[in-house]
Amino acid sequence: MTTLTLQGLHSDPAVIERIAAVAGANKIDTPRDHAWRCHGVSLDAKAQVDALCSEHQLDYAFLPDDRPRDIKLIAMDMDSTLITIECIDEIADMQGLKKEVSEITEAAMRGEIDFPQSLARRVALLQGLDAGALQRVYDERLQLSPGAQTMLDGARAAGIKTLLVSGGFTFFTDRLRQRLSLDFTLANQLEVVQGKLTGKVIGSVVDAEEKRNKLLAVCAELGISPSQAVAMGDGANDLRMMDAAGLSVAFRAKPAVREKADVALNYVGLDGVLAFLDL
Repeated sequence: MTTLTLQGLHSDPAVIERIAAVAGANKIDTPRDHAWRCHGVSLDAKAQVDALCSEHQLDYAFLPDDRPRDIKLIAMDMDSTLITIECIDEIADMQGLKKEVSEITEAAMRGEIDFPQSLARRVALLQGLDAGALQRVYDERLQLSPGAQTMLDGARAAGIKTLLVSGGFTFFTDRLRQRLSLDFTLANQLEVVQGKLTGKVIGSVVDAEEKRNKLLAVCAELGISPSQAVAMGDGANDLRMMDAAGLSVAFRAKPAVREKADVALNYVGLDGVLAFLDL
């Protein structure tokens, strides 16, 4: 059997009932605020549901009732997922190069440019920048995505561990780990010499394969199956990690990522994940 989960910030109950009827639901319940679960639905109605949800700005997901529910780990990308910005773009803004760097970032997230190559090109543009710019970005521009704190609080209350794995930089993941009490992190380290960025990263690049490997390594450390993990992201660099997890979530993501994910959240916040975890 299949369940259809609907979520929206401003939803008319009549619209929810209409979509449930179109999908052939035999029961509706509400696992949390702004979320509805329609039971016993038919996948044959997916095209109609998609059109109705798009019209009314609702997120939806068809998920089998027998999917893994004993989730023990939530793994998340950082830039444009846990937080609202792309840190490297904002750092580049301090050099007056945001447009140039943003264009490379967008191409990489769409999967049009190899990630290690794109990172090297972007970081090289930062050469000579005072390292204090990193703290300015953190203090002045970094904000959590809507629903992030609620999602993390819900996960922590349920005993679910958290992993922040990023193609961004340790300067930010280290601070977010302490601030948000995250359990595991992985990111790239910018090289700094005499207080200036050198335009290079230290060590191997955290690309799509490294993200996947970190997810699998943390699962092994926790003694759990990857099917007990949720992985979420927004760009092509997240797809390998998302594919390895039991539930993949595209958060305000590029089209190619939305198409391949189990769940796409385009309207509600990150706390929309909790509706799929019975939290």
